[in-house]
Amino acid sequence: MRTRKNNLQIRELTLKNGMSFPSDEELVMLVIGSGTKTVPVERLAGKILSVVLSSNPEELVGKLQLINGVGQNKALSIAAALELGRRMNRSPQGTIGEPRDVVPFIKGYAVQSQEHFICITLNGAREILSIRVVCVGTGNMAVIRPSDIFAEAMKERASAIIVSHNHPSGSLSPSDDDIKTTRRLVDASEILGIALLDHIIIARGGYFSFAEHSMLR
Repeated sequence: MRTRKNNLQIRELTLKNGMSFPSDEELVMLVIGSGTKTVPVERLAGKILSVVLSSNPEELVGKLQLINGVGQNKALSIAAALELGRRMNRSPQGTIGEPRDVVPFIKGYAVQSQEHFICITLNGAREILSIRVVCVGTGNMAVIRPSDIFAEAMKERASAIIVSHNHPSGSLSPSDDDIKTTRRLVDASEILGIALLDHIIIARGGYFSFAEHSMLR
């Protein structure tokens, strides 16, 4: 477990070790710079990260401003940093060669205490179009409907999707509901003509790929 550091230490260590050094929470601390008189920067960063991981781009600024200590300027700075990252990831260097290549883009969800179901849409060149949160905290894959997954993919004219969800328990084994949901999504993908490339379960210990285990049929 990493020792908690203040902003000055994080800046110094990042300058020394590079941008891959900070944790996700520490990156947020670097973006916002400081907390408030009543909310330390570490706690504020944790609250911000939780909102970022459970929000889609169009609702992010509004949700961030609901956090005590986050005004319009901070909310816009965070949203702008995320949008820049998304645009950079759409470059050819961010092309998804294999479904598992998407794991680095969603690994932040692995440590979340609530279950997040994610849909990654891809264009014909296998570049990421969007990474969207479909739902949070259901704990029951049976409630996930194909329409929840494919509606945005159709709007974006995506040619393929990868779905993913985290297991807060840490287990990487798919549940019966995970398997049934995946089969429903495969059936829907064949009807709609949008390929389902994989369903990836992520947890602190790694990931489980339905495609790698030949479980998409």
